Amino acid sequence: MTPAPVIIAVDGRSGAGKTTLAVELAARLREHHKVSLFHLEDIYPGWNGLSAGIERYVTTVLAPLRRGVAAEWVSWDWEKHYDGAAHTTLPAEIVVVEGVGAAAEAARPLLDAVIWVEAPVEDRRRRAIERDGSGYEPFWDTWAAQEQEWLESDDVPAHADIHVLNKANGDAPDDVMQALNYLPGLASVLAPELSARRGLKLLSERIDAVPGTEALFQALHGSSDTAVWLDSSNAETARTDASPEAAARSRFSIMADDGGSFGQSVLHRSGTTLVSAGCATATVSGPFFRWLDTVWGRRALRAPEGYECEFTLGWLGYLGYELKRESGGNDIPADTPDAALLFAGRAVVVDHRESAVWLLALDAPDAGTWLERARAAVRDSAVRDSAVRDSAVLDAADAGHRNAPAAVEPSPQTLPVPLPPRFTARDTRSDYLRKIKESQHEIAEGNSYEICLTTTVSAPDPGLDPWQSYLALRRRNPAPFASYLRFGPLTVASTSPERFLRIASDGAMRAEPIKGTRARANDPVIDGHLRKDLETSLKDRAENIMIVDLLRNDLSHFAVPGSVTVSRLCAIESYATVHQMVSTIDAQLRPGAPRAEAVAAAFPAGSMTGAPKISTMDILDRLEDGPRGVYSGAIGYFSLNAASDLAVVIRTLVMNRDGDGGRTLSLGVGGAITADSEPSDEYEEIRTKAFGVLSTLGAEFPED
Repeated sequence: MTPAPVIIAVDGRSGAGKTTLAVELAARLREHHKVSLFHLEDIYPGWNGLSAGIERYVTTVLAPLRRGVAAEWVSWDWEKHYDGAAHTTLPAEIVVVEGVGAAAEAARPLLDAVIWVEAPVEDRRRRAIERDGSGYEPFWDTWAAQEQEWLESDDVPAHADIHVLNKANGDAPDDVMQALNYLPGLASVLAPELSARRGLKLLSERIDAVPGTEALFQALHGSSDTAVWLDSSNAETARTDASPEAAARSRFSIMADDGGSFGQSVLHRSGTTLVSAGCATATVSGPFFRWLDTVWGRRALRAPEGYECEFTLGWLGYLGYELKRESGGNDIPADTPDAALLFAGRAVVVDHRESAVWLLALDAPDAGTWLERARAAVRDSAVRDSAVRDSAVLDAADAGHRNAPAAVEPSPQTLPVPLPPRFTARDTRSDYLRKIKESQHEIAEGNSYEICLTTTVSAPDPGLDPWQSYLALRRRNPAPFASYLRFGPLTVASTSPERFLRIASDGAMRAEPIKGTRARANDPVIDGHLRKDLETSLKDRAENIMIVDLLRNDLSHFAVPGSVTVSRLCAIESYATVHQMVSTIDAQLRPGAPRAEAVAAAFPAGSMTGAPKISTMDILDRLEDGPRGVYSGAIGYFSLNAASDLAVVIRTLVMNRDGDGGRTLSLGVGGAITADSEPSDEYEEIRTKAFGVLSTLGAEFPED
């Protein structure tokens, strides 16, 4: 008796392409393993024999192989319509079983992985007849009816580990191989494949150019269903910012999609992670941060010579606030995925300080073609003429109000739409004021020191173009952590100024919470007074310092003892529409510490919860009448050199498909409540924070 093999079932309706996929999959697995392959079509007893064939397959083939012994079975003679010759299938390290019913209910307890293959019905019929000849055509309806009856009582797709939409273009085998690597149950047997996945080579190229970033992103990713732009939209104004920290935050912009040989995307909801690689999607159960730890946190790539950005390809996207269920919070479902990431096997990085563009790509057969295309896109979007470049700089400076306070009236950069969106608030003014007082009661009872109470304003989409909406937002509200994320029907357009957490490849950690906000004014004198008022506000300093203490604790869980320091406390930074109070907490990650767990320990950002975090999140769940979704989470990257940089999701418009086939716009806003908060002032603060986004859309904060 040999050791029990790993058994992979390839199931699906007739004509979906299971046989070709199974054969190609076995061929790829044979590079490192001994593989046996069994086709169920050899055992079905006739055109009406689906149920009987499944029973024969389970008892005479699958059960013996599961025990590690040879399977002895009788084939069906399709010409004589009777049992044919006896056959033997030997066990191997991996056994691939293929055919309609391969993952039937009786078979599933004996399987290690289930692959469900699907294709449009007309394609399936055509493929099946082309494969088996006209002799199949008279029996197509008979066989299809049996499949339908079987699936009505046995929902195999719901139990599949991998779903494949087979376009019969040759991509499915490689896509399935990528997806198989994510199944925990196959990790030990696929160790050689996983090792090869980590043996990656980075191709890089520097181009000295000043590209038009909007045009560059549109040229490379305008037609991509899944794409991310981590956009330092205030890069020009940051060059003259007195704060070196603010300038450093605005140095790089990153653009990528999920295309190419290595491209993948991830959606996580309530303990289930869907990893899509081309036409194949793997379903992995378990906490998101546990999954993240399996794909990130180890140095798989070195940065190229002279390249100073920490991103060397990897995962980009967002983590939603409801992932708090994994760090001590309650489990609350949201309308948007709890996390959405793409894996970029190629990307463009713009270095605004050096006026350079870096093209990065993992070595793959299609890398050369993409590099050529990206090179051309950079060239076409570059600002060649010095006069045009100077004009662009002046425009950016004007948009960011580099040398003058920002106007708080709607600017000409508001987005033209047929009708401005009409927002409604989750909480009326009286509701929000009542919740502020309830928060203060919780503080008085000793249940919290500070409660970051939030609400949401939302509106039916009047027909906004998501891309044009983001362009208007980035021009009106330039910010160091601005970003544009597109995940199919979900679009996230953020103008966040706040860093959540950075972990450098060498383990240096940094958090930069914002607590304390003042609107800006047209008059320089008034604007100066507003800045001074924030700088000297005891209440705002108290709010900020409480969050600093919280983050010192969060970072200490995985930090080298004694390495946690506060390098800036309650500094003032000015942006297009607001002044903000910012602090900086630094620490050094312990060598060998799991980086995904270090992120989880600090998530969600303390500036969006209050302190102490876990008890305060529980209070917030009682006070806030719904999930936050993307808002209050984090946007950024997890790089292949073990680095990460994440921003807090604030000042962010979320555009998501609703249940009626339309789209809903939503904007989260909130503020920190302390014992001495004045409720009416706190309400005005959320209006101030919403102004930059709403005014760009031509909309107003909803009144009672």
